[in-house]
Amino acid sequence: MARPDTWLSEVFDVSKPVIGMCHLPALPGDPGFDAAGGVRAVVEHGRREIAALQEGGVDGILISNEFSLPYLTKTEPITAITMARVIGELSDEISVPFGVNVLWDAVASIDLAMATGARFVREIFTGVYGSDFGVWDTNVGATARHRQRLGAGDVRLLFNIVPEAAAYLGGRSIADVARSTVFNCRPDGLCVSGLTAGAPTDTSTLSVVKQNAGDTPVVVNTGVRAENVKEQLSIADAAIVGTYFKQDGKFENSVDKDRVATLMSEVHDLRKA
Repeated sequence: MARPDTWLSEVFDVSKPVIGMCHLPALPGDPGFDAAGGVRAVVEHGRREIAALQEGGVDGILISNEFSLPYLTKTEPITAITMARVIGELSDEISVPFGVNVLWDAVASIDLAMATGARFVREIFTGVYGSDFGVWDTNVGATARHRQRLGAGDVRLLFNIVPEAAAYLGGRSIADVARSTVFNCRPDGLCVSGLTAGAPTDTSTLSVVKQNAGDTPVVVNTGVRAENVKEQLSIADAAIVGTYFKQDGKFENSVDKDRVATLMSEVHDLRKA
């Protein structure tokens, strides 16, 4: 199992890395897709978001199809294909380590990472859930073998063990889930989330996962803000930030580089301390 001070430091070259979200707009096939603007508009949106995140000083970027609402648990091929095109066109402009997330399809996420050179993936790899998207099942054994067949062993897998808009059907405590996930599945990291994108991650839940994760890094996945980032990163090994970085802190808006810089200033103070 990877230690927080090895692969995280190797990939991001800092302690307590902050990964900014590049939320792509609705893609072809999605109910909200802008057919008039087409894929070119998606590319240009991604270009602006990535530039703002990097100018604000993030340590990494996670590119996701966040506005492909409502989500599928097995995506249509066009989704990952379009994301691959967007990343391919923008790859020369990405200067920090990046990851990908095809919501909510673990196999498609790994495929996309392998095709684009992404360093990590965030997904729901384990468990069965009752969710807004129906009964949500996974098959981590098949996914692990698919990753092996692709030769994608260097793509780090961040397991979201508290998925958004869903409840675990196994009836086990989060401590038990964390321990058994680490033992059985060898994740590269465990992500802990709130109810939805931008919703605060419960500090006590984050602490429980950290206490039971052993040497596996723990990532706070939602609700990180400038006001709480020091508290959250005093527990977690890394943070993924999306909504706070948006204009006025609203999920639907575009990234505001000044908000990125404000939060990153707090993180730099934490690192110095």
